[in-house]
Amino acid sequence: MASLPHSLTLLLFSSFFVSSFILPSESQFQPLDEAFTSILISQNGLDFVKELLVTEAIASAVPLRLSDIQKSKKIPFVGNVKMVLSNITIYEIGVSSSYLKPGDSGVAIVASGTTCNLSMNWFYSYQSTWLVPVEVSDKGRASVQVEGMEVGLTVGLENHEGTLKLSLMNSGCHVRDISIKLDGGAAWLYQGMVDAFEAQIASAVEKAITKKLGEGISKLDSLLQSLPKEVRVDDNASLNVTFVNDPELSSSSIGFEINGLFMGRQKEMLPNYYYPRNPHLSVLCRDPAKMLGITLDEAVFTSASSLYYDAKFMHWTVDKVPDQSLLNTAGWRFVIPQLYKKYPNDDMDLNISLSSPPEIRITENNIDATVFADLIIDVLEAGEIIPVACISLVISGSGSVKILKNNLAGSVKLNDFAMSLKWSTIGNLRVNLIQPIIWTVIETVFLPYVNSHLAKGFPLPIIHGFTLQNADIVCSASRITVCSDVSYAEAGNLKNLLMRFL
Repeated sequence: MASLPHSLTLLLFSSFFVSSFILPSESQFQPLDEAFTSILISQNGLDFVKELLVTEAIASAVPLRLSDIQKSKKIPFVGNVKMVLSNITIYEIGVSSSYLKPGDSGVAIVASGTTCNLSMNWFYSYQSTWLVPVEVSDKGRASVQVEGMEVGLTVGLENHEGTLKLSLMNSGCHVRDISIKLDGGAAWLYQGMVDAFEAQIASAVEKAITKKLGEGISKLDSLLQSLPKEVRVDDNASLNVTFVNDPELSSSSIGFEINGLFMGRQKEMLPNYYYPRNPHLSVLCRDPAKMLGITLDEAVFTSASSLYYDAKFMHWTVDKVPDQSLLNTAGWRFVIPQLYKKYPNDDMDLNISLSSPPEIRITENNIDATVFADLIIDVLEAGEIIPVACISLVISGSGSVKILKNNLAGSVKLNDFAMSLKWSTIGNLRVNLIQPIIWTVIETVFLPYVNSHLAKGFPLPIIHGFTLQNADIVCSASRITVCSDVSYAEAGNLKNLLMRFL
């Protein structure tokens, strides 16, 4: 099997998306506060997030315990009655409708027509004035239904040192109507309970839910602050997912910008190159109904190419091929007779390395690349590796991309290639006779191996647990845009996540 490093195939994959490969002659400082990846969440995406997080978050707030309430009230024909409500618990919340609306001042989230059910214990006592004074008391259970409740909050979004910071700008809860049902108790108790506690129960519910919302936003902010600023690609590279600039809020979408460049996991691997940024890195989806759009500037792929090229991961050795006779001088005796004459029946290997960065051309219908490589023919004799010739290759190929789960994956096919002799220790070679052998090596060894890794792709900046669905890919002269719907299948993980901030 060919000894091809995974890093090289990732380099070739990323190269197929770069319209111009930039490799400065000397290192320049690359500002970390520049954005090369844009993310746009449309109104449909916001609605999805709202349904997934907001509605479920409110429902996940139960059971919610309220403080005890006590009050004394004068009841006709009874006297002054002391009443206490304890173990007041909201055990169910239902949301009939809700919406999420971004605006200049923040993101407003409102749940209307909300209902909640409460259970509680009741107790009363009073002094009887008939004949001999005696204390009369009773206790039981009660249920309360709150209807027509409206819950709302406005959340501010800003970039704080490369992370997304949430702040609760305002919140509120309003109860329109409540009904109380007592289990047991005297007939007069019902009206007395309603008169005494209706307003207090409503106020307690409003305060408890408002407080819970504030605590939830605070904990969610802490969770966002703890998210990593790098996403691992492999042992050598990561994606820089640091937020750049504040989110852009419109009436129907929220836009984010992240750095998005590849960076070495070993920081000394790659000098800080300067990557020019397209000043208009907008997300343009042909279908406005898509929930999410991600635009990758060509600098993202250039940074990957630069990283692996500088780290010298673009060299590999071919020592196994489907027709192993091609790696013995006997298999070349008719095309390079002097090779067989000088090294009869000796094994060989082929060393391939890119001699310069690929030249890439991206169009709406295709992604074309020209790769420049050197192929060195080695003879293995008595344990010694003897380079005998070097052939320059100019390989022309075309690529295609696709979405595989949350990865940007693809494939490449060979269109053509040209060869020329760079040097030789065995005399002049007729490269046109060698061309079928090299074509076979490229088609049967190089491309299948590269495509096996290109099929895996590299990760897009998607939060763990969410999966792209029905994605479209739009290529332009300097960028790639992925437009997609999303799903969240890990319901158990979602509940655990909600419990962390509710």
